[in-house]
Amino acid sequence: MSVSRRQFLVGGCSAAIAAMAGSRINGLVFDDPGFAGKALAAGSTNEVMVVVFLRGGCDALSLVCPYDDPNYRIARMDGSGLGIALPESPTAEQLIQVNNPAFQASSNFCFHPQATLAGSSLRDLYADGKLAIIHAAGLNDDTRSHFDAMDYIERGTPGNKNTGTGWLMRHLQSINATGDIPALSTNSATPNALLSYNDAVALTDPSNFRLNYGAGWRYNSSDTETMLNSLDRMYEGNDLTMRSGRETIQAIRKISAKGFTDVSDSNDFRRSLLLIGQIVKADMGLRIATVDLGGWDHHESQGVNDTWGPFYNLTRKLSEGLTGLYNDAVSQGYWNRLTVVVMSEFGRRLGRNASNGTDHGHGGMMLALGGKVNGGKIYGRWPGLNQNQLDQSQDLAVTTDFRAVLSEAVVRVLGNPKLGTVFPGITPEIYSTPVALNIFQGTDLPIDYTSSIFTTRLPRITR
Repeated sequence: MSVSRRQFLVGGCSAAIAAMAGSRINGLVFDDPGFAGKALAAGSTNEVMVVVFLRGGCDALSLVCPYDDPNYRIARMDGSGLGIALPESPTAEQLIQVNNPAFQASSNFCFHPQATLAGSSLRDLYADGKLAIIHAAGLNDDTRSHFDAMDYIERGTPGNKNTGTGWLMRHLQSINATGDIPALSTNSATPNALLSYNDAVALTDPSNFRLNYGAGWRYNSSDTETMLNSLDRMYEGNDLTMRSGRETIQAIRKISAKGFTDVSDSNDFRRSLLLIGQIVKADMGLRIATVDLGGWDHHESQGVNDTWGPFYNLTRKLSEGLTGLYNDAVSQGYWNRLTVVVMSEFGRRLGRNASNGTDHGHGGMMLALGGKVNGGKIYGRWPGLNQNQLDQSQDLAVTTDFRAVLSEAVVRVLGNPKLGTVFPGITPEIYSTPVALNIFQGTDLPIDYTSSIFTTRLPRITR
């Protein structure tokens, strides 16, 4: 094939720049001048943590429901179909055993029916000890803004959404993560949790992570390598754009060399999780992956049997995705290296609104799934649903700071004790030593609560 200079410049450069956009080129990093070039931090592990964000504010009181709490029944069991109706003596397939006296709940709990379907049941994963629930967990801030709450959580600095780095970025930098793809986002751009981490790759379909020119035309393999070699020479400088260009070219080469194929699945959330499984199995140094499942802002038609409603379908999609990842991880031999944490920016109000939905609330819940998870328990402390126990007399209260859950995973599973770096401002009161929750298996390391300040950018670590 004959390729003109204009075609080369338009096709090659636009592909590189588009791929570079997947890793956000902004923000700041450590001011430690000796940080670059250090080996992988002592004690850090080769575990892979997947962070799933349910964007929109998932209703924790419907996903894991205190179905026989009298306050819940008054608020939701009013004939609207919003509440989850179970018989007075639920079957074993419906009921969740709390298995944790510290949770201090007088009510019984169950999963939403769409999370208990045969073949994709979160309740089965829970009963088998693979899945843990952390209820009444979340952000200790009164904001009801989606954007503020997500920023506070993903930057890891509640009350401050101007932090120039994300909590996952700080973790990866503090352990000096190496590898071809240390961080992966299965969305079109990396989330704020990876803000300022230049080695993150945004990848929705590995088979399309290559040079592309226009609609309906694609370079063949020999043309691609020629163009990549030429692009190497075009990005010879040492400024941020040049370095990012070279990193993009190398990422295209390495991913293309693995021969990945697109995962064919009608459930796009499950497809994203199985893509992560491909990268784990390819041994490309993956440490952190992020996945979004959006659409949980259900102000209307949230009824349990509203088959066209968002909550009904999203709950099924979530359950199918997590069980699909579990089955793949077990069958492909990477289960013991995998930890999945699921969270949302906040929960929903106890009472329903006039549109048979729920409005922005406060306390939510988190899920933990993986080979290092002490599953089959509900963790945290149940605050109760009496009016004097609710936040602002209307919302489930937060009794477990989201940072306590993530910090335990960072220390025990990922082997990183630098909590002051990962979550600036965290205190022993938030993260107990020894660990109070005991959600994750692993070693309790001496915690460093010293906060790092992010002011200058350092050269990229040479691999």
